[in-house]
Amino acid sequence: MRLVGPRVSGREPPFSAAMTPPPPPPPGPDPAADSTVDPCPAPESLVVLFGATAGALGRDLGSDETDLILLVWQVVEPRSRQVGTLHKSLVRAEAAALSPQCREASGLSADSLARAEPLDKVLQQFSQLVNGDVALLGGGPYVLCTDGQQLLRQVLHPEASRKNLVLPDTFFSFYNLRREFHMQHSSTCPARDLTVATMAQDLGLETDDTEDDFGVWEVKTMVAVILHLLKEPSSELFSKPEVIKRKYETGPCSKADVVDSETVVRARGLPWQSSDQDVARFFKGLNVARGGVALCLNAQGRRNGEALIRFVDSEQRDLALQRHKHHMGVRYIEVYKATGEEFVKIAGGTSLEVARFLSREDQVILRLRGLPFSAGPTDVLGFLGPDCPVTGGAEGLLFVRHPDGRPTGDAFALFACEELAQAALRRHKGMLGKRYIELFRSTAAEVQQVLNRYASGPLLPTLTAPLLPIPFALAAGTGRDCVRLRGLPYTATIEDILSFLGEAAADIRPHGVHMVLNQQGRPSGDAFIQMTSAERALAAAQRCHKKVMKERYVEVVPCSTEEMSRVLMGGTLGRSGMSPPPCKLPCLSPPTYATFQATPTLIPTETAALYPSSALLPAARVPAAPTPVAYYPGPATQLYLNYTAYYPSPPVSPTTVGYLTTPTAALASAPTSVLSQPGALVRMPGVPYTAGMKDLLSVFQAYQLAPDDYTNLMPVGDPPRTMLQAPKEWVCL
Repeated sequence: MRLVGPRVSGREPPFSAAMTPPPPPPPGPDPAADSTVDPCPAPESLVVLFGATAGALGRDLGSDETDLILLVWQVVEPRSRQVGTLHKSLVRAEAAALSPQCREASGLSADSLARAEPLDKVLQQFSQLVNGDVALLGGGPYVLCTDGQQLLRQVLHPEASRKNLVLPDTFFSFYNLRREFHMQHSSTCPARDLTVATMAQDLGLETDDTEDDFGVWEVKTMVAVILHLLKEPSSELFSKPEVIKRKYETGPCSKADVVDSETVVRARGLPWQSSDQDVARFFKGLNVARGGVALCLNAQGRRNGEALIRFVDSEQRDLALQRHKHHMGVRYIEVYKATGEEFVKIAGGTSLEVARFLSREDQVILRLRGLPFSAGPTDVLGFLGPDCPVTGGAEGLLFVRHPDGRPTGDAFALFACEELAQAALRRHKGMLGKRYIELFRSTAAEVQQVLNRYASGPLLPTLTAPLLPIPFALAAGTGRDCVRLRGLPYTATIEDILSFLGEAAADIRPHGVHMVLNQQGRPSGDAFIQMTSAERALAAAQRCHKKVMKERYVEVVPCSTEEMSRVLMGGTLGRSGMSPPPCKLPCLSPPTYATFQATPTLIPTETAALYPSSALLPAARVPAAPTPVAYYPGPATQLYLNYTAYYPSPPVSPTTVGYLTTPTAALASAPTSVLSQPGALVRMPGVPYTAGMKDLLSVFQAYQLAPDDYTNLMPVGDPPRTMLQAPKEWVCL
């Protein structure tokens, strides 16, 4: 045995008689030359390799992320059945502390490891010595042969990745002696449960139990097992080495794909700036399936520190689970089992455009965020510049759009190599027009998630006709007879707005106060007021602009009825112009849908009977301005419900209907049959215990529920409680 580096053991016990390799064959004709079939095709030269770390050994090798401390190897020439010199080399470990198991099994000490060579030097010596032994034995290209997969997949490749070392090509393919043995002796236990000792015992080989040099006994026994297997005729023995992928390959995933749940894991705790290549590097040594890294996004479309990883088989997945709480930089990563359905839900897509975009292989994907809505392919290519060309030019760009075709300001770009992507990332926060553009690394799964999120349809389903009629029509026109209040406190009420407007409140049209709600049905801080004329609107804007309401200044600007209607129907109105709501676009507007009806239609009597008289006659609220006649709903015989087909902000704010006193004349004209109808019961199971009266009323804020009549809300199945102890279930009358 030849020692590389400091000598640890002073003796080399000889082979036992049963393990002595056979002598070289005498010169002369090959005895198998007359055979038409070679009983054992001669594979490449084999390098039997054994290694150990400073931590766990055996099946758990590499699971504790400790460094390699020992390599033992010997060359076997299959054609001549000859073996080379046995070599042993210690490896310097950054953390010299040895586990009790390793210290007892190896007999090594921290001092002996401190004098050893680092890993890169040991690998250079390994290549030189192996090439010399193979040439001496007359062999050709060689392949490594190990006891299991842990040494290469869980130890050498991860450690080389952490230390930024480039492994020789020979470390990317190997023979798993357990699998080769199991192919010949399938009646034994599963391949993963085999050990060197059990393989030698099954073959009836005698081993030298007196060998106390750590690693030497294992290599000698493995060599004896290989020589015995070579005597048996087989065409598959040592014919298909296992391959370790050098690079992660990106690719698309379809919603129709079936993914085996035994091949998927979930990684949690990833840095937010990590890419799919960083995740694949964390699992270096394991074969990740093509397009098998799916970074998860949160509700805001940003990465949440989790990823789903799909491997080529279940063995790779089991090895990945052993990397639980291994480190990526300074962060430890948790690894758990996941299902194939979860992976398809995150990484799968149905868009043919996305499939074509992701069909190009070996491309680096970048995400551009914050693009002007008017930006096109020419603008983006000009922004990136000639130093970082996009693959395929305009075809290498994918713009993200809403279902109605409006741009979202996001786009994805393909680059042919990492260098071009790095050059493009230097344009991060560069200016395109008057906007700065953000650039990030992206993945195929992120492309699918972003496209799926925006392609999921409108906020509310598109309907062929309104469920309920609009209570009245907003007169279309371009005259600026309305004012927009922007920056209102979220707690602002109608009374607060009337007090804020002061004398101008007397010029408000009937039903002329419209609060704009957000997608959750809560106040957005905006409101529109319809004035009696454009002159009155301009005067109110000049008088009230930037006045303070509850410690906030409020902007008051004139606008037209058309602009107000579009915002209330879901459009946007900003300094850069006005964008229409989805219902105004041809691609989404149903042919039978009319946004506003010229003549309001009444709810049928049988529908109106469902609402109690208290909904029509709410308790009085005295507004701050002495003009209550301008804000009451229509006559009690005309019950209207607010309805918006696409966005939750209705044409008439729910907070302006039924809150103020109905005139006596309107009350007197109401038929007795309507006012005497009993209230309908609405059961609300599953209400959170923390929900209060205001939360319950907000659910029905678009309907004619009397908000001041709290006696119509009754708890079900619970003893009487105070308002601070909200029951789980309520009944609304």
